[in-house]
Amino acid sequence: MEKVISALQERKKSPTRLTKNSKLFKTIINAIRDKKGEQIVSLDLKKIDEAVADYFVLCEAQSHIQLKAIAENLIDEVQKECGEKPYHTEYGDSWTLVDYVNIVVHIFQTEQRKFYNLESLWEDAPRSEH
Repeated sequence: MEKVISALQERKKSPTRLTKNSKLFKTIINAIRDKKGEQIVSLDLKKIDEAVADYFVLCEAQSHIQLKAIAENLIDEVQKECGEKPYHTEYGDSWTLVDYVNIVVHIFQTEQRKFYNLESLWEDAPRSEH
């Protein structure tokens, strides 16, 4: 967790604000769906001053193999469709983070998502299910 926090704090948000209609946002959601990611939620952090991104996208995988497949597909699809590589990626067996500066994607196994409960840490952010 400390490595994740450190990595997020070291970079700066882009001055360009994204929306849910942006190609990057849509590509991320579709890439997660392609690999059967579950409980896909986005948190709109734009109005929270302390936020390190415009959006957090969270989803669940049933195994570390599926978690890795979601992350790899996400990176490949965003590169193909949007021409963007992640600013930073933090791989783990139960939680992987893919950082596109304005959108940070958290891919969890179910137990880790419950344990860290990021949605409650950012409960002021509008939440959307996908």
